Amino acid sequence: MNMNDSSTGTPLDLGKWRNVPKLLMGVGGALSLIGLFVNREQFAYSWLLSFMFFLSLCLGSLFLILMHHLFDASWTVPIRRFCEHIAALAFPWMAVLFLPIAILAPDIYTWMHVNPQFDHALRVKQPLFTWWMFDIVAIFCFLVWGVLAHRLRYWSLQQDKTGEARATHRMRRYSGPGIYLYALSLTIAAIMWVKALDYQWYSTIYGVYYFAGSVWLAIATAYIITMVLDRQGILTPVMHEHQYYYLGSLLFAFTVFYAYIAFAQYFIIWNGNMPDETFWYVLRERGTWWWISMVIIFGHFFVPFLGLLRIDVKNVFAYMTPLCIWAWAMHWVDLCFNIMPVLHPAGFAPSWQDVTCFAFMGGLLSWRFLAEFAKYPPYPIKDPRLSEAMGLYHPIPAQMSGAELDQTDEFPDAPPQFGGTNQ
Repeated sequence: MNMNDSSTGTPLDLGKWRNVPKLLMGVGGALSLIGLFVNREQFAYSWLLSFMFFLSLCLGSLFLILMHHLFDASWTVPIRRFCEHIAALAFPWMAVLFLPIAILAPDIYTWMHVNPQFDHALRVKQPLFTWWMFDIVAIFCFLVWGVLAHRLRYWSLQQDKTGEARATHRMRRYSGPGIYLYALSLTIAAIMWVKALDYQWYSTIYGVYYFAGSVWLAIATAYIITMVLDRQGILTPVMHEHQYYYLGSLLFAFTVFYAYIAFAQYFIIWNGNMPDETFWYVLRERGTWWWISMVIIFGHFFVPFLGLLRIDVKNVFAYMTPLCIWAWAMHWVDLCFNIMPVLHPAGFAPSWQDVTCFAFMGGLLSWRFLAEFAKYPPYPIKDPRLSEAMGLYHPIPAQMSGAELDQTDEFPDAPPQFGGTNQ
């Protein structure tokens, strides 16, 4: 495989990073526990911020899997397995991490202290905004995510064992109704756990807003994992350079999609000019929150948009890695912009508890991901489209296979039937 970069060169020395997840768990967990007693309210919001960040990574990965099966894609086959492991973290691990939010909910959500008989905005949202419905929604969401993620991974592993078409058909059958349940569960989770921080606020596209950022984060993460595994020689036998191009193109597409949704939400609310909608943005234009909004506009959109315009950079490891890490930082800032003004209305006030909660969750989930990844084949070894993903067989040369009809000679590993001398 010919790459425009040295990602397939000398393997990275990852041995020294082996204990980092456990170190993050230990230090982050201990300091987070201290933070709970030092400042209970700050801990609750910091925990929610980190939770929604890593939940978005799990849900974004689940979406990539669903799309793979719904579109019967080929190029996503090599990256599907680690996406399955990330999505499977939604249950039980993210469910366990949700328990502090459920326990500390009265410290986070002001609507739990308001009598709906004296608040019209809360009364019209009954019975959704009630204590018992808060728990039911959480159970429903984690049940949907757990069933989808684990059944899709189960049949993917069965496909590795038998290679039967039955496994492929089962994954498609789960993905059909699954995409509707996914959309419903993600939307209601974003509403109940983030948007409800300002329960009087109205936004009909907030679920799509959270979805766009989640998939954006998942694509950036998938790109880094793919390049690392390729450089280690784990995915190299089944990789084709068009995987990097498509991942980079998807990252570019969701950069634009997120910007469109974020702007549409702001523009509709600004144009309507109704107090029960505009107050959300008015709060986020006070103090240093205004500067954070500028960071989001330029950092979340313009930097990755301009950085991904060129086609050739999508195959350059040294260029794409910082850009993907930048995506992580911008997604965290975006979630902070959505959550923290409720606790710090005067301006952006980062806390050391933001770091400790993030470190603990990141360490725990990394530890579980690496353990699961080591137990199974690193990619679907008997997927019927694996050879096509590798660029070894293309029934009809097309854009999906990496080229137009008159460009098949450019495949670095083009099969003989499409070579220029055999046409």
